[in-house]
Amino acid sequence: MRVCLASTSPARLMLLRQAGIEPLIVAPTVDEDAVAAAASAERGAPLAPDELVLLLARAKASDVAGRIHAEHPRFDGIVIGGDSMFAIGGQVHGKPYTPEAAYERWQQMRGATGILHSGHSVFRVGPDREPVEATAAAEAAVTFADDVTDAELAAYIDSGEPLHVAGAFTVDSLGGPFITRVEGDPSTVVGMSLSTLRRLARELDVVWTDLWSQS
Repeated sequence: MRVCLASTSPARLMLLRQAGIEPLIVAPTVDEDAVAAAASAERGAPLAPDELVLLLARAKASDVAGRIHAEHPRFDGIVIGGDSMFAIGGQVHGKPYTPEAAYERWQQMRGATGILHSGHSVFRVGPDREPVEATAAAEAAVTFADDVTDAELAAYIDSGEPLHVAGAFTVDSLGGPFITRVEGDPSTVVGMSLSTLRRLARELDVVWTDLWSQS
């Protein structure tokens, strides 16, 4: 029983490795902006954060599950897709990408609490079976220290770490000391909820411990 991670996220890869799983990495070929725009246009309004992360997680996992056997014909196991967004003060944030955007977000986040939304899609696939999917969204509340100084914030942004992560922060690296509380599965904030993935695997009749890598 193998695991394929439909993501190039270092944080998601680290999570699975820490949980005893060495996954196959296959990058999804999904235009996330186009998928989100199409869904919003169809509804006539933007999707809620939990709906949007689930939509994008499903798009990524479905893309990889649909072509996994063309690239890895003997693959038998699960394909995992995920997506994350951070909501605070009525605004939803993905990755800031620029120092200016990261700084602006941290001015809002300092001393406040926001919600990290994480979407999960898991496909059970095999050479002689039709793919079957299980999905779920998870969330965790994150509270930031109110005494983060401008100098600390500038140094953190200069490190480059917050530029390419949802919400402009990490809980498991340089950003951790600026976070005072996490309510919910802590791995949700890193990139995926491991407890949610285990539950979805069970729905697909997959025993989580069977996914542990053999040493």
